[in-house]
Amino acid sequence: MTAGYGALDVAVTTAGARRSDADLTDPERHGDSDAVPGLVDFAVNVRGTPPPFVLDAVRAGLDDLARYPTAADEQRAVDAVAAAHGRHPDNVLLLSGAADGFEMLPRLGVRHAALIQPSFTEPEIVLRAAGVPITQVVLSPPWRLGTPAETGVPEDADLVILGNPTNPTSVLHPVDALHALRRPGRIIVVDEAFADLTLGADGAPEPQSVASVDWPDLLVIRSVTKTFGLAGLRAGYLLGPAAVLDRLRAGRRPWALSTPALAALTACLGDAGQRYCLDQARAVAEERAALLDELARIGLSAAAEPSAPFVLVEVPNATEVKRRLVDHGFAVRSCANFVGLGDAHLRLAVRPRSQVRDLVRAIEQVREEIGDAAVPAV
Repeated sequence: MTAGYGALDVAVTTAGARRSDADLTDPERHGDSDAVPGLVDFAVNVRGTPPPFVLDAVRAGLDDLARYPTAADEQRAVDAVAAAHGRHPDNVLLLSGAADGFEMLPRLGVRHAALIQPSFTEPEIVLRAAGVPITQVVLSPPWRLGTPAETGVPEDADLVILGNPTNPTSVLHPVDALHALRRPGRIIVVDEAFADLTLGADGAPEPQSVASVDWPDLLVIRSVTKTFGLAGLRAGYLLGPAAVLDRLRAGRRPWALSTPALAALTACLGDAGQRYCLDQARAVAEERAALLDELARIGLSAAAEPSAPFVLVEVPNATEVKRRLVDHGFAVRSCANFVGLGDAHLRLAVRPRSQVRDLVRAIEQVREEIGDAAVPAV
């Protein structure tokens, strides 16, 4: 059990976490269901707390919350996003978090959507709710895109959605593989929620991002909530052709983003924000390497080569391991609700080495407990 929490706190936390295990296969269940107060959080892929310069930007407008967000507030954020990616401001649509962007996709009049799986569950939820026919294109381990024929995307799919890097596999697909998915009349949607935390072999940031690419059939959805510790604020953006963005905007509510969210976006996409992203990407690479080293020490390894701030691990009795880790003070993410995975995998967020060592020791203890429980009493 993790030091620093009272027995009552952990008892309440454990009960809450176990109740939340009731349906690990529910597509609407996310990592925050596991990361209840009192547990060391390896379930949610948010990087700590917001940096001071972002908090300063948000605080600067708190005295002015009586007024509605202005066109000038929005334009500053749009201009910052456009400048960061070398795009025209007309190619930017601000979002209240990445999920906001997925909710708009049915407005495109989609006839047949192909979802590259396993991946984030939200696109399937919104498309099914809109009655859009879906083909699940399930990749085989190590879950990397091959040629379109190998991947199995239907030729008549007019919408293809994938993550890059993909949640929860942490796989980073090459731009050439994305380009090969293009077809006349088809729109490609790439979820780049974690792209700003990726590094190339040469240390260059965002090696496979298409955020600065102006293909006429490409939409890129990004957020600042993960890297900048802003999950509670809900802020992101969508990049794509102006004509397609106009279709997505149709019928959208006014003042879609709050003044604090607009201020945060402007700060995160500015020069200080870009420097911060690079620093965080380097920290993630170091911490991920340490996580892999510690897992290897107890005979576990990544199920696929990881490029994101999380690692997918295949673990025998994964659901039971997850449940028992709660008793030791740790929250990890079940992968039972990801298409193509099931309950044999856990997703572990990248964390500082000291926390990783504690988690790995807890996993060792849990595996021993499960082994002992499997031996019949004499």
